[in-house]
Amino acid sequence: MKKAALILGLLAILLLLPSCRGKEEPPAPADAPKSYVIGIFQSVDSPTANEVRRGILQAFADAGLRDGREIVVTIRIANNDIAEVQRIARELAAERVDLIIPLSTQALQAAILAARTAPIVFGAVAVPYLVGAGKSAENHLGHVTGVVSTGPVRQTMALIREVLPQARRVGSLWTSSEINSEYYLNLARSAAAEFGFEMIAVPVTGPHEIHGSLQRLLNEKVDVLFPMSDNTLNSSFDVIGRAAEENGLPLFGGFLRSVEFGACAALGYDFYDMGIKTGRLAVRIKNGESPARIPIQSMDEVKLYVNTTAAARQGVAFSKGLLDRANSSVNAASGPSTAPGLDLD
Repeated sequence: MKKAALILGLLAILLLLPSCRGKEEPPAPADAPKSYVIGIFQSVDSPTANEVRRGILQAFADAGLRDGREIVVTIRIANNDIAEVQRIARELAAERVDLIIPLSTQALQAAILAARTAPIVFGAVAVPYLVGAGKSAENHLGHVTGVVSTGPVRQTMALIREVLPQARRVGSLWTSSEINSEYYLNLARSAAAEFGFEMIAVPVTGPHEIHGSLQRLLNEKVDVLFPMSDNTLNSSFDVIGRAAEENGLPLFGGFLRSVEFGACAALGYDFYDMGIKTGRLAVRIKNGESPARIPIQSMDEVKLYVNTTAAARQGVAFSKGLLDRANSSVNAASGPSTAPGLDLD
């Protein structure tokens, strides 16, 4: 009798056990849709590329695309190493990601070579046509589209002439390994001649050469600094900003956020807005539209940012008219540790 009662008790416990366990998630159906994978990659960890990436991710959020849910976003940064840029492009192609978003001229060139058919939406690319993206905004590779970031170089030269009417010699740095930097330098030389400047340009091959190249420009007795906007120089702009401050030399930037790192003024595009625009193109392609049917886009509004503290330390006095038309005014010393959030209009 006792043995029978014990068996019945054990059976009762076993029957109760399933109700005590938490509910298990049902297994995913065999025909569940594959995740849509987007590979974002940068040549370098720079203020401009990071702002573009931030805008792209915001565009995804605005479209209701959540990382890990509707999409999977993978981010790769090459740390200004050409071989690494090429390796990342080949890696993304081998992984068969659904969409590649390169955020520099170098990254776009590598992506085009590595991914012959995968959709590509580029952002922050100054010269897409020089690296094989196509011949024009309408005539481009069928799997490639994006947003061009060609900076307002001529307008910056005009700004320098307005602010410094007595200046004669413009000193510039450019990165010899970046085709976009050489492209900007050619634009700058042409504009310098137009506005009566003598252009003195010193190349660098990497961040380690910036200090020495700046010294060469100082030895040339330049009146103002205007470095070309490229991955290498933008990611180390605080070094240039400190040198300008220490030597009381006016510094104009080729990208808006350079005023956070010591430029007295900069003309350019809002790279966060550029990222929003790039991200919206990516959403359209994710939703089934072909890149072949989407013209390559350009930015419309050139903005002016000024840094009044940097200007004072560099011996620059802005007119009231210039200050009135500035989209943002920063009042801070140079360097990333003191850079405030920008007050965008």
